[in-house]
Amino acid sequence: MRIPGYLFFLGGTLAALGAGWAGFPHVIYQSRPQPVDFSHKVHAEKAGAKCEDCHAFRDDGTFAGVPTLDKCSGCHAAPMGTTQAEKNFIDGYVTPNREPQWSVYARQPENVYFSHITHVKLGGLKCEACHGDEGATDKLRPYQQDRISGYSRDIWGTAAAKGMKMDDCVDCHRKHGFEHSCLDCHK
Repeated sequence: MRIPGYLFFLGGTLAALGAGWAGFPHVIYQSRPQPVDFSHKVHAEKAGAKCEDCHAFRDDGTFAGVPTLDKCSGCHAAPMGTTQAEKNFIDGYVTPNREPQWSVYARQPENVYFSHITHVKLGGLKCEACHGDEGATDKLRPYQQDRISGYSRDIWGTAAAKGMKMDDCVDCHRKHGFEHSCLDCHK
């Protein structure tokens, strides 16, 4: 029995689509670990830290983002635990007074203006609304950067974070009864 040619074509097409679907993320995104093996869970549960304890607002109301070393070394001047990660952090960053070079998951495009203080303080949104349940993670996931745009994959959403696409913002604004001009967010 002879197999028709269109079945070979169909099988090849499906195989190519499957390989592209599985391989595309590995081609477009470069992945790298964060500089410190950090546990939000340990800091939240054992130390009782809240998001704003480390990710605070400056006096002018702008968001400070990832904490600087002085925020960490206030508690970690000496090892607080016996893990290798703690020892590596003290030896690699605290003792030589060297800032970790964090990769920022949530960096928005240059033409987007986003005010954390407006959303958190005035709007009453919890950090988890946009960032997912990051406070319960025991390990930082690798940072994945789009090789073409240079932006984090988290803008599009991952298993850990809902996503930070414009549609996500528009949907949330509509859900809360806010309709704005494009120029409110795009400068």
